[in-house]
Amino acid sequence: MTINDRNKGYLVVGSRPWNQRVFEEVIANFPGEWNYVGSPEELNIEAVRRINPRYIFFLHWSWKVPDRIIDEFECVCFHMTDVPFGRGGSPLQNLIIRGYEDTKLTALQMTNEFDAGPIYIKEPLSLDGDAEQIYIRATYMAAEMINRIIETTPKPFPQEGEVIVFKRRKPQESEMPRLESLVSLYDFIRMLDAEGYPRAFLEYNGYRFEFSKASCCEDRIVAEVTITKVNENGS
Repeated sequence: MTINDRNKGYLVVGSRPWNQRVFEEVIANFPGEWNYVGSPEELNIEAVRRINPRYIFFLHWSWKVPDRIIDEFECVCFHMTDVPFGRGGSPLQNLIIRGYEDTKLTALQMTNEFDAGPIYIKEPLSLDGDAEQIYIRATYMAAEMINRIIETTPKPFPQEGEVIVFKRRKPQESEMPRLESLVSLYDFIRMLDAEGYPRAFLEYNGYRFEFSKASCCEDRIVAEVTITKVNENGS
C-alpha cells in the first residue's frame, strides 16, 4: 500500500492530559477522520492498520514506537529544540538549565533513530512560565502545525548542522542542587513543574519538600511546598 492509497484518516498520539484536551478542543475539528491514542498498549500495528492513517502525529510520547509502525506509516513528532541541536530526552529541562529563554518547536518525520528525521516545520517557542504552561503552549502550536501539514502535505527536508544530543533526566536529578542565584533556583523549580513529572525537591530530617507554582521576586522566591515523610527505603 502506498501513501496515496491511504484514506483521509489521521491518528494523534499523546500521553499527557493537555494533549487529549487540545485534541478534543482543536485537532478533532480539522477536516478528516481523527483518532486519539493515549497509552502504549493502544499503539500497536494491528490497531493502526485498522485506522489506516495518512499521518500519525505524536504530540508527547516517552516510549519507543514500534519499528513496524514507523516503517509503514508517515509518523510526525514534535520536538522542542532546533534540531539537530538538542536531539534526545528531556529537551525542555535541558534547555532551561542551560539558560535558554526560547527555542524552536520542530515537526519532524520519525525514523528508527531518535529525533534524526527530516523536518517539516520549525516555529519559535517561548520558554517563559512553568513546565506545564510551556507544554500546553507547545501543544496548541503543534495543533496549528498539524493543520498546515494536512493542508499542504509538505516534503520534509534533511537536518543540517552539528548534532548535539541531550541526555534524558532521571527522577533523582530533581533534587535541588546548590545554585548561585535565585533566578537559577527559580528556573530549576519551574522546569520540573508539570503533571506527571518529578518536581524539584529537598530532603531534610526524614521529610521530602517538593516545590511547585513558584514565582520569582527581586529578593525571594514564593512557591507552594508539599511535605511528605520519607520512607526508610528512601521513597
